Amino acid sequence: MTAHRTSSRSPARTHLSGLSGLTGALPRRGLLALGAAAALAPALSACGGSAQPKSRAIADGVPEKLRFAVIGSGKTGVPAALRYRLNGLDLGKELGGTTVTWPAGFTASLPVMEAFSSGSVDFSFATATAVAYAVGGGVPIVPLAAYPLPGDEVEILVPKDSPIRGASDLKGKRVADQKGTTGTYSLIKYLETAGLRLDDIEYVNLPAADAESAFANGKVDAWISWQPAIGLARARHKARSLPKVKTYDYSFYVASESFAKKYPEAVAKAVRVVRDAQRAINADPAKSVAFFAKIGGFGSQSLEREVYLELTRDKRLSDSPADALAPVDRAAVESTQDLADNFQALGVYPSKIDVAGFLRDSRFDSIRKTVAAELAT
Repeated sequence: MTAHRTSSRSPARTHLSGLSGLTGALPRRGLLALGAAAALAPALSACGGSAQPKSRAIADGVPEKLRFAVIGSGKTGVPAALRYRLNGLDLGKELGGTTVTWPAGFTASLPVMEAFSSGSVDFSFATATAVAYAVGGGVPIVPLAAYPLPGDEVEILVPKDSPIRGASDLKGKRVADQKGTTGTYSLIKYLETAGLRLDDIEYVNLPAADAESAFANGKVDAWISWQPAIGLARARHKARSLPKVKTYDYSFYVASESFAKKYPEAVAKAVRVVRDAQRAINADPAKSVAFFAKIGGFGSQSLEREVYLELTRDKRLSDSPADALAPVDRAAVESTQDLADNFQALGVYPSKIDVAGFLRDSRFDSIRKTVAAELAT
């Protein structure tokens, strides 16, 4: 597995083909085989993702179309708030009359990076893990803004009657995780608090659905993942969370290089509207969750809605801190480089990725200033 981002023309560009070797169906935080990404092509085409949008008015900086990638169902969180206009939010209008389309079907950030490579999307959320992968693969993206994930977004579950009480008790135990994800990074850091490494546990690499099944059937002793899946599983299986598990990852909003170059003001405004959408969600969790329920965000599961509401109120979802979106800063750079270094040392990435060099690249100075000015409004 791997993450995304490095310097623009680094040797990592040669690794893009290597992403096709990644296997496993991964949730949003992880990797997905290139074949799965390729399977999305028809859906992308149906969403108008076949070519770079033609400019209706290049002179005034207003793009005719913005293709905003949707990860997951698109019926909760920022994409839902914008697509279905929570509180009257209208991204297209904010951009000056742009038509916004929503290429969907992405189960993780990595296939979105492949879509950036093929020119199928213009703008997206991306975890630090995905950014590192993109850097390593030379994907033409521009980092626009970042924020730290909630410190308590990740949980490690154990059965209610388990003797496991802390990090030291995981030694020799079977622990399920989706390799190369935010959960992996949190697990590495958690084990370090007890002087342990991944080699000290029986590591079981499983995608979220399989991991939950293995946990429910007693085939693993513990399972690490993120919200809302892990919170829902805790409620479903009456499990217990281990104490002092922390999330260290950052999340980013990124644009395609060509789109950001043509429309810097538009992508800066899109970042600001994302921030405003998350502020609206956080300001009234009950109203927002009712809105998501109305558009089919939770199917028929009342438990899912209840858990989502609690997580929204507690600001424990990956989108929650987007209400404080800011230009990429030193903390985001150093954290993402540390993640990449840890993954490289573990063999998750094939070689060192210079994420810091990419994120600090002076060619992004102008867009950084444009984003900072827009977020200051």
